[in-house]
Amino acid sequence: MEVKSKILLIDDEEVVRDSCTQILEGGPYLISDASDGTEGLRLVEEFQPDLIFVDLKMPGISGFEVLERVNALDPTIVMVVITGFANIISAVEAMKKGAYDFLPKPFTPEEFRLITRRGLEKRALTLETIALRREKEMLREHFAHIVSHEMKAPLSAVQQNLFALEFELADALNDGQKEKLQRAKSRIDDLLKLINSWLRFVSVDIHQLQDKFVQVSVKNEIASALENVAPYAVRKDVEIITAISGQMHPVTGDGLSLSEAFGNLIGNAIKYSNDGSKVLVKAEENENEIVITIKDEGIGISKQDMPHIFEGFFRGQSGQTMAGGQGIGLAVTRQIIEAHNGSISVESEPGAGTTFSVHLPKVNPQQPKDG
Repeated sequence: MEVKSKILLIDDEEVVRDSCTQILEGGPYLISDASDGTEGLRLVEEFQPDLIFVDLKMPGISGFEVLERVNALDPTIVMVVITGFANIISAVEAMKKGAYDFLPKPFTPEEFRLITRRGLEKRALTLETIALRREKEMLREHFAHIVSHEMKAPLSAVQQNLFALEFELADALNDGQKEKLQRAKSRIDDLLKLINSWLRFVSVDIHQLQDKFVQVSVKNEIASALENVAPYAVRKDVEIITAISGQMHPVTGDGLSLSEAFGNLIGNAIKYSNDGSKVLVKAEENENEIVITIKDEGIGISKQDMPHIFEGFFRGQSGQTMAGGQGIGLAVTRQIIEAHNGSISVESEPGAGTTFSVHLPKVNPQQPKDG
């Protein structure tokens, strides 16, 4: 059964409505029309059109108001302005209020058919994008549920039983058996860490994160991240050098998430550095931003790996030989930084180290600085 697209014509000139209807007759369309904005808005809710043609100059409610109210009601509806008073100013204003395109009168039947097809294609793409986004979200939630309940719970139970066995059989096991038990515990622990990484990657909800935003000190979150990675740096004999401005304006964000992002970047710098080398952590502000730079003297990133380093579960060839991991940290870090309306970039040369730069918009400069 053919699904027909719904088109609504809103124009106070009957001849325009009749001519537009005749042009589209015989096509896969259901057409309704209104002679003024008030009737048109009523039909928007009743008829639920895919595409609306609306005149700007009408008695009562203007076309501009119709555009604004329809866009507020359902921004997926495609709206095209048709008017005999076409000019650049009105076209720009119409676009600001949600119009997709602008068709000046008089227009030919072919022009009207073409813009109808384009408008409906736009509507179909918009609805498809929304459907794909919903499907992705459902898959993410389903994946998280499976990983959490079907994998993590049984592995945690196995881990607890191994701990119990180790305690109960402590005096009965020989060295070989103890080594085997330790390997089993280690493998279970690695699996649980991998599962937690998966869950973290799929569960970063930008909107929920933004709901918790307050003013936070970048200095404090960097300090927290440095404290967390300090033991790792000591084990690798990597010296962390800090160059952080004494006073900086706060940013709007979630402190724990920012600390995690900075920790991921500094931890990566340590991980891929040679023993005995240095990592520089620098933070300063310019006119509009706080800029955080993490520079190491490590193995660097190859040109072929560079475009993929922020993708989930990606690990470059050089990184695989240097250290273990699941390739999640940088993907989560980018999600967090972008949720804070910031950006992250990287520069690197194989064998010459890597520099990550994070840019975060600072709070209004008139507000107090960090102490």
